[in-house]
Amino acid sequence: MTEERIHRAVSEDGTEIVGRVRGQGPPLVLVHGGIGDGEVAWEALLPELTDRFTCYLPSTRGRGLSADNPDHSPPRLVADVTAFVDSIGEPVHLVGWSGSGAWVLGAAARSDSVAAVAVYEPALIPVMGEDDLAQTFGTMERVGAAAAAGRLVDAMRAFTPWICTDEEITALERTDFVERWAGGIPAMLRFIQHDAEYQGPRSTDPEQLALITAPVVLLRGRRTRLDTFFTASVQFIAQHVADSQVWELPGLGHFAPVLAPRSVAEELITFFESARQPA
Repeated sequence: MTEERIHRAVSEDGTEIVGRVRGQGPPLVLVHGGIGDGEVAWEALLPELTDRFTCYLPSTRGRGLSADNPDHSPPRLVADVTAFVDSIGEPVHLVGWSGSGAWVLGAAARSDSVAAVAVYEPALIPVMGEDDLAQTFGTMERVGAAAAAGRLVDAMRAFTPWICTDEEITALERTDFVERWAGGIPAMLRFIQHDAEYQGPRSTDPEQLALITAPVVLLRGRRTRLDTFFTASVQFIAQHVADSQVWELPGLGHFAPVLAPRSVAEELITFFESARQPA
């Protein structure tokens, strides 16, 4: 493995977007989800990838090594990923997870540098059903109250039952997951607030998804707590992205990149290696 280094880019509003770089091989940019950052999201997955890819681990604004900015609206987060991808200077493979699905798909529509995209369980709030939406806002109220009181670890504990199965929670409690990921709570709350308030065009509007020419694979666990929501998100994207396919991973939940990294890595390697083959 090559020595770790730091890569820096500047988003279109001047915010510096920063990520560590590990491994060797073709460039692979991995974007954390709505919770977490580039410092913690991919730790379990990296050992499965760094002998094949140069892995770039950016954090969007207000997270990890990156600078902050008051504006966490959907277009700004898409711009953060796009700027980072373009700054690498060669075609990249791009990975998203959960809330970052919209950001990486937006980057794929805007940038000529994206050669292929994989998203694990993208989360598109506009397709969320009423029951799941009500539960989501209730959870975020509890998370926000704990965060406002300075209790980020408690906020993280309030968040995990919304997205994780009981089995996943039990497995994560055996680690320092809650303590290490709690730092991402403030940026997540701003992202969710700005996403809910935003009324403009989105990267997941059908006409924007239709601009994506790179091949896209949508990975779905089959033991995910919000199964209906993630299924609807995947189906919506697949309907509007021309070169897309859906791969289901039986037995995995939403936090498979943390709890079952080898299974996720095998799917990523298979897809990206096939995407590099001539037609």
